[in-house]
Amino acid sequence: MSSIPRIAIVGAGLGGLALARVLHLHGIDVVVHEAEASRTARTQGGMLDLHKESGQRALREAGLADEFHAVARPEGQDMRLLDHTGTLLLQEDTPDDVPLERPEVDRTDLRNILLDSLPEQTVVWGHAFRYATALPEGGHRLHFADGSTADCDLLIGADGAHSRVRPLVTDAVPHHIGVNAIECAIPDIDRTHPDLAAMVGRGNYWALGDNQALAAQRNGDGSVRIYLSFRTREDWLTTCGVPFTEPDRARAALADLFRGWAPQFTALIQACGDTFVPRPTTMLPVGLTWPGVPGVTLLGDAAHLMPPTGLGANMALLDAAELALALAARPDDMTTALSGYEAAMFIRAAAAAQECANIMEIMLSPAGAQGVLDFFQR
Repeated sequence: MSSIPRIAIVGAGLGGLALARVLHLHGIDVVVHEAEASRTARTQGGMLDLHKESGQRALREAGLADEFHAVARPEGQDMRLLDHTGTLLLQEDTPDDVPLERPEVDRTDLRNILLDSLPEQTVVWGHAFRYATALPEGGHRLHFADGSTADCDLLIGADGAHSRVRPLVTDAVPHHIGVNAIECAIPDIDRTHPDLAAMVGRGNYWALGDNQALAAQRNGDGSVRIYLSFRTREDWLTTCGVPFTEPDRARAALADLFRGWAPQFTALIQACGDTFVPRPTTMLPVGLTWPGVPGVTLLGDAAHLMPPTGLGANMALLDAAELALALAARPDDMTTALSGYEAAMFIRAAAAAQECANIMEIMLSPAGAQGVLDFFQR
């Protein structure tokens, strides 16, 4: 094995790309294998608030702080919290002239910044990883859906919740936590529904009731992304009767699920476009660890999938920076580099996952908005 190992990253999400970028700055080039056909093959999700001590720190290590601040939206931190009757319980508006800790950024914009910072050949698009086999001399042979293979000394799974790399280090799988969500959006809201745009504001708009929630989030492209969440059984998305592929009927059925709520909330649902995406909420066990496996590790959701309450992307980016720095410091001693990275990652991921689970429990509870208000005030 040469002093600089052959490194393969599976997954061109934020964590995998940040890892590739920081390693590139330290003179270690990698190959990122991504199943998607191109960077524009699918939408990448909504806004993220990057925390100074984690997500923003990773971007500083990647030398991309200026690029991040050029596309970040500090005003995206604005918050409006309401109960199901439409009563406003909390409003936080972001001062325009005060730098804040957690500016919002469009996930697509952030991914493009990372992609543009890498040599063009770094990401191999349309390369769907299926499994890996250990090589006699060490390392692994990667097998892809198109029948091709590639060898590496170090395999890093940055391939998300349904990671195909994870089984190499642990038999843990995500479990459902009794919450299901439906994602939809109002495109170009300022032009198509200016009254609703003014109601939502510049950032986040949360309405919470008894074990269900409507969260609207202003995105950088002029749309408002909406998440309808319910504390339900695991199979609810298939038994609830919402015809997700029939937009008119889906809007009516979803609005009916909010019967008894203030009409402004059903107006948001009725204004949504024609795409409704069911999203079961799952997580990996809090405090998941694994014994060190030579030549393999994980980061981000592949390592510590947690409920979507604002920490997952930040943890993935921090994982990437920490792993890259560990490898750069010991390019000829991967075992020590990986064990140090994993030991620290296990501790911080457990704390973050528990915090996310606690927040989700508060947001979707019988206490509704009052429970969240009490949490904020504490």
